[in-house]
Amino acid sequence: MSFSKNFLWGAATAAYQIEGAAAEDGKGHSVWDTFSHTTGKIKNGDTGDTACDHYHRYREDVALMADTGLNAYRFSVSWPRVLPQGTGAANEKGLAFYDRLTDELLAKGIRPCVTLFHWDLPQVLHEKGGWKNPASADWFAEYTELVAKRLGDRIPCWMTFNEILIFLHFGYANGLHAPGEKLPPGELLAILKNILLAHGRSVQVLRRTLPASAKIGIAHAGAAFMPASDKPQDREASYKAMFSVSELSSWPTGSNLLFLDPVLLGRDPEGAAEYFGKDWPGYTAEELSTVSAPIDFLGINCYMGRWVADENGNPVAVNRQPIGKTLFGWPVTPDVLYWAATHYHRRYGKPIIITENGMSACDWVSLDGKVHDPARIDFLRRYLRGLRRAAADGVPVHGYFQWSLMDNFEWSEGFLQRFGLIHVDYETQKRTLKVSALWYKEVIAANGENL
Repeated sequence: MSFSKNFLWGAATAAYQIEGAAAEDGKGHSVWDTFSHTTGKIKNGDTGDTACDHYHRYREDVALMADTGLNAYRFSVSWPRVLPQGTGAANEKGLAFYDRLTDELLAKGIRPCVTLFHWDLPQVLHEKGGWKNPASADWFAEYTELVAKRLGDRIPCWMTFNEILIFLHFGYANGLHAPGEKLPPGELLAILKNILLAHGRSVQVLRRTLPASAKIGIAHAGAAFMPASDKPQDREASYKAMFSVSELSSWPTGSNLLFLDPVLLGRDPEGAAEYFGKDWPGYTAEELSTVSAPIDFLGINCYMGRWVADENGNPVAVNRQPIGKTLFGWPVTPDVLYWAATHYHRRYGKPIIITENGMSACDWVSLDGKVHDPARIDFLRRYLRGLRRAAADGVPVHGYFQWSLMDNFEWSEGFLQRFGLIHVDYETQKRTLKVSALWYKEVIAANGENL
């Protein structure tokens, strides 16, 4: 059993995490440039100033992608690199970098997949209120049009936002990520509404700018739940847990349906107004029409899940030991890709692409010159088997992007966490394909039949 014939086998990155060149060639500052230079915010005082120096080494990196057998690569465009002031005059040198990267990928037979926003909001726009400002939808639409007109003739796959839930909560609720704010639920929900309107405006721009063949989606990360047993009622409990406003989610304001029901169903999330009361901003019919501009696929970033069981028709959490934990302390729960793909498709009916999945490990270059990472190989094999099972059950799974292509700047963790298929020596910038990369190449060549 294998995946579909045109399955996307890729790896993913984000601009701030790998590009470096933080102040070169006219690039403006982002909130992450500011945050990473704020004392005490990042482990070891690390910053993305240089990161993996991908801005200068992209040709080498694309060659390594080809050596790994990738047929797709998901990367993000740095908003302040192409629009240093967030709006207005474009930065030609910044746009030219993405031209060169796109052409290099195509020359190697690798399909470029672009994410427009992977957390690096221009600092100047943050100072104008950022996502709290209703004008943010206009800003994002302008930025989208600039990038789409420049790259749209060559890039077949587009995503508007990466992990709205994560940058909203870590950036605006608990302050662990840029811009480091701590806001109450009502303000978070108002910000979310502005972001979803920005997503909808962006999709409208992409539709009128890109070729009709282009595929458009969004990359979502949210709480994923698995049934504690094979009982039908436990299976149903895991579905209910994923799509209800409740304390089972990491935060009630992080419930999946708050982020996806307006986008994919064109309606206010069920139970949200009752749960949040005066804090719920609500959507007008016109706003829902904008937010729900049609997309082609749902991207899912998924690393771990939690178990639930049915109790009198309601899902309840079940404590169970995972088979292990990653260096990050994240539980290893291989069945989660099966259940996440199954549940999201059941509710929203869209093709599924796993836009991120992977693990951090304690990797180093051994005396034999190799980076041996057997735990990552076992992790990926187990998770991909679950995804393949979902495909066999009829879920239209169209792709899988491993996180990450290379070790990189892992946000507030700095350079501590190594997620990559490629090891990066941050002192010398030497790249080394890990053993997992060579294993992944075999999986890609077999289209998953050898899992």
